[in-house]
Parts: sequence; C-alpha cells; structure tokens
Amino acid sequence: MTALPTLETARLKLRPYAEGDIAELLPLIGTREVAATTLRIAHPYTEQDARDFLTLAQEPGRIWLAITLRSDGRQIGGIGLRVDDQHQHAELGYWLGVQYWGQGYATEAAREMLRYGFEDLGLHRIFASHFKHNAASGRILVKLGMHYEGCQREHLRKWDEFVDSELYGLLRQEWQISREVRE
Repeated sequence: MTALPTLETARLKLRPYAEGDIAELLPLIGTREVAATTLRIAHPYTEQDARDFLTLAQEPGRIWLAITLRSDGRQIGGIGLRVDDQHQHAELGYWLGVQYWGQGYATEAAREMLRYGFEDLGLHRIFASHFKHNAASGRILVKLGMHYEGCQREHLRKWDEFVDSELYGLLRQEWQISREVRE
C-alpha cells in the first residue's frame, strides 16, 4: 500500500493523522459518549492511547484519516478502512466528536471513503458494523446504500458487557449502480 491519501468533499478534508493532532484529538475522542459507540476506543482515552493509535494507523492495510472541516481545518473525527487485500474487501469504521453528531458529517466522510475504496483501491466489498444500541450509525450505513446482513448476537464485549453487532455490506457493483442513480 502506498502513502495515505488526502480526500476532499464539499465540507470536509480527510487527511492522514500526525503527531500534532494529539492535542485536538484527545477532547474529541475522549468522551464517554464516543467510546460507548465504538469497540476500539477506550475510556478514559489517554495521550498514550492516542500515540498508540497513530502507530497503529501506520500499519499496512490500515487507512485511518482525520476528518477535518475544510472551512477552518478543525478536526471533528476520524474514519478508516481496514483492508484485506487477499479478499479485496475492507471494514469501514468512523467516529465523530459529540458536538458534530447529527450534521451529516459521518455520512459525507463515509461516502467519500466508499468512493476511495471502490475506485482507487479496487475493492470488491466494503462492510461495517455497529452496536445494536447505536441506531444512528445504522441509519448512516443505510444512507450509504449498504445492505443489512444480520445481527451477530452478543458478538462483542464492551465494558464487560456482551453486545449485539449489526452487520452491513456493499458490493462494488451495487455502489456503482447507486452512484449512477444519484448522478
């Protein structure tokens, strides 16, 4: 895999993380509300967690980008693909700081990541999952044209509690058809 991309949408710039992002990252990602909606975000979230994340984001097969506002460069969240080259698929993941929820940013960023995954990386399939109690994330995946593939009952463990995982997926040909309809 080559260098991480910088992608742009109407309102957002998705760019590689840098060490200078840590100070801005901590208050966004460090809230209990954000951690409660994701599997891999700890609470409390420390500076060392952020440093470990930046190291992880550099590993082959991982494309993790900061979501920033084009208007002022402010960081508002993160988005990524965990790519499996052998199977030509990737898992999509994202998070936003609480103050940016409900404004369409996650959908906008994820739509661009789907485009990047299918067009630039040549993926065959992109999938995502969310905790059952995070219905807002499910609505985002539906807006992206992803298809509900089922519930993995008590599949994951978050804070010593087993939670259901709702799985969605999208094939490249489905994405191409939905894109043609939108245009």
